[in-house]
Order: sequence, then C-alpha cells, then structure tokens
Amino acid sequence: MCWYAHGEVFVRNKSMRERVVGSTSSASNLQEVANDNSNPYKNMAIDAMRMNQGNVSQCPIVEEEPNADAVKFFDLLKDCDEPLWDNCTNHSKLSVVAQVFTIKSDHGLSEADYDKIIKWVRSILPKRNRLKENFYFAKSMMKPLGLGY
Repeated sequence: MCWYAHGEVFVRNKSMRERVVGSTSSASNLQEVANDNSNPYKNMAIDAMRMNQGNVSQCPIVEEEPNADAVKFFDLLKDCDEPLWDNCTNHSKLSVVAQVFTIKSDHGLSEADYDKIIKWVRSILPKRNRLKENFYFAKSMMKPLGLGY
C-alpha cells in the first residue's frame, strides 16, 4: 500500500505523469481523471479506487469494456461532477450525500433521523434536484467508497 493512502498528499512529478491521447478506454479515462485535483470528492473516489485496485499509474491501458467495479467507480465520478440541481454551482450529488453522512456519523443519528432530514431538505430544494431520496439509496451510492456506513 502506498503512503498517500494514509493521509499524506500524493505529489506527482513530471516523470510520473502519464498522458493518454486519443483513447476512449476506461483505463485512459481513469488516467486523465487521476491528473485532476480540483474536486475533493473526486479525489476521495480516486483514493478509494487506488486502495482497492493499486496505483492508477501502474494500470495497463487495455481497450475493453469496463468490469462491474469500474462501472461503479465511473458512476461515482459522474456523481462528483453532477450538480445537485441544474445551475447549482456549489454542491454535487456526491458532496451533499458525503456531508450529510458526516453529520449522521458525528451526531449518532439513526437511519430514520437521516431520512427525516433528507425529506425536509428535499422539500426546500428545487423540484428537479438529484438528492438521493433516503438513507438506503444514499448508502448504495456511497458503497463503492468502502466507508462502511
């Protein structure tokens, strides 16, 4: 296991940076995503993938359909970038669920308490929001991160 999995910041130098151009494979998409450090929730998803699959820079680039784990991972990356509602600029589907899970954990809330909070929050959000309806659906979204809620 690499040190960045223990809380240290992983810094790439120029010799470690790998760029794949012109490929649409899932491995090349993962490589391009690994070079983007602007979204902390995307970094959380990438870190979870690295802890389960090893360092991304060591992955061979193979043109094939992604396996079930890769599909879940890429869905999680989409959730990192998908706004909570159209034109929302400060929250994504993943960021809100992660923050509410943190509140649930910090305050020892039950699943029923979580569901009550989400029901209330959804009532004040725009109608076409993308917030998961309850704890069960939110937990299934977070499962690929391996957080064990």
